[in-house]
Amino acid sequence: MVTSVADALRDAARALEAVSSSPRLDAELLMAHALGASRSDMLLRHARDEVPARFEALIAERLTGKPVSQITGEQEFYGLSLKVTPDVLTPRPDTETLIETAIAALGDRAPDRVLDCGTGTGALLLAALSVWPQAQGTGIERSPAALAVARDNATRTSMADRAAMQAGDWTQANWLDGLGRFDLVLSNPPYVETNDPDLAPDVREHEPAEALFAGKDGLDDYRILIPALPELLAPDGVAVIEIGSRQANAVLAIGEKSGLCGSMYRDLASNARALLFRAG
Repeated sequence: MVTSVADALRDAARALEAVSSSPRLDAELLMAHALGASRSDMLLRHARDEVPARFEALIAERLTGKPVSQITGEQEFYGLSLKVTPDVLTPRPDTETLIETAIAALGDRAPDRVLDCGTGTGALLLAALSVWPQAQGTGIERSPAALAVARDNATRTSMADRAAMQAGDWTQANWLDGLGRFDLVLSNPPYVETNDPDLAPDVREHEPAEALFAGKDGLDDYRILIPALPELLAPDGVAVIEIGSRQANAVLAIGEKSGLCGSMYRDLASNARALLFRAG
C-alpha cells in the first residue's frame, strides 16, 4: 500500500518526538523540502500525494539531532528566506523580537544607517533593511565562513547594494575604527554560559560554538559590546540587543555603567528577549 504524505507526516512526527520539541513542524518542513513546495502549499495541495523517495532520508538525518535548517539549507526569518550552513547560528523566531522592538522605538523615524554586530546569516541586518528600504546597513562578522553566508544572503534577498557585510571582531583592539555612527545598532551576540545544562543537545552539537558561548556567566561579549554603544550611536540612535531569558538585570547594569538608559522587551513566549538602549 502506497503511503500518503498525510500518513507519512503523522508517522514522522511520532518518530521525531525523541529528538525535537516541535516534531510535527519539523516533519512538515522536511516534507515540503522533499516535495520542493512551500509548507502551506504542501499542507493544502499535497496531503494525498505519494511520499517523495528522499523524505525517509531527511527524517533519518533529523533523528541524528541535525537541525532542520542545516538539512534543508535554509531558514525563514522575518519573511526572508535565508541560506543556513553549519557555520552560522540558525535564526530563531524569537530573535524577530529585536526588529519589532526597533520599529516601536524608532516610530516614524526611519534610520539612515544600521549596524549589525556579529551578523552571522545577516538575518537582523537584512530584516531591518527590508523594513526601511531607504536605509544603508553594515554587518560585521569575525568568522570568514559566516561572512560568506551573510554575503550570499544579501545577494539572495536583493539587498547586496545596501548591505555591506565586512570582517569585524569586537574582541580585537580598534574594532570601532572606521565604522562611524548609526541610527540603529542590532546584535544577537554569544550569551550562553559555557556549561549551561539547559542548552539543547542539537544546538550544542551542531551549531558554531563561537556564536553561542560567552564565558562562565554568558556575559563576556556584553562586557565589550555594550560599553562601545555610546561611540556607535548617532544622536537619538537606539541599540537593540538580544539577551538570554535570565540576563536582563545583569546586562542592563552594564549599560547603566556605560551611561546608557535601557529597557527590556519580551518575546511571544513572555521571556525576556531584547534590551533597548539609548544614550543617557
